[in-house]
Amino acid sequence: MSISTKPTANLGQDQLLSCYLATETQQNRLSEVTWEKKELQVYKYENGAPALEGQAPAFKGRVQLFPDAVTTGNASLLLRGVRRSDEGEYTCTIKSSAGQGKINIQLRVAAFSAPTFRLSDDVMIAEAVRWFPQPTVTWTNQAGEVLDANTSLTESSAGIFSVVSWLQPAGDHSLKMENDLVMALSNTIITGTAVSSRTFFTFSAAPSLLASVHLNVMVGLLCAHYVT
Repeated sequence: MSISTKPTANLGQDQLLSCYLATETQQNRLSEVTWEKKELQVYKYENGAPALEGQAPAFKGRVQLFPDAVTTGNASLLLRGVRRSDEGEYTCTIKSSAGQGKINIQLRVAAFSAPTFRLSDDVMIAEAVRWFPQPTVTWTNQAGEVLDANTSLTESSAGIFSVVSWLQPAGDHSLKMENDLVMALSNTIITGTAVSSRTFFTFSAAPSLLASVHLNVMVGLLCAHYVT
């Protein structure tokens, strides 16, 4: 069984925290779902409807469950417009006729964007508009050798970095931008005066000691994460 409890959200975008009961029956109506962040109530679902009287102001209008999914034991939470203050540990607690369980999810917040590439004479230029935390930049050739390049980082008042990196001569190179949370690997191909590229994102793994899972009545509470 694979459990991912440390998703990385992209600042300003929506993030889905997936939490559901795994049972042998497909229909497993939930009687109660509670999402909390420390002592704050993020979202509560009870008796077939939202129960948001105690919801923390920071989450009002920004979170939801999916009613159709709840009927099958899916308590996934959609968090809209992720903020840096959203970072931290969330607890999903589920109660149903089949059993109950809870899991802790450590949400991490970063900012990341795929770089764009262009040619200027014999210079390859890469630009990425938003990164946080501050990234490092490495160029390599097709043999995997590190190339000498120049990189400029500009930090905004919000602490977000824009990146410009360039090297000469231009060629079919790979560019890696990374910080402690995210790595973007871009492969470039030059055709005439145009540059095509493909970028792949990977995220640092969650240490197993952070996966806190409590199971009851032979019901597994599973968690995965998705970037929307």
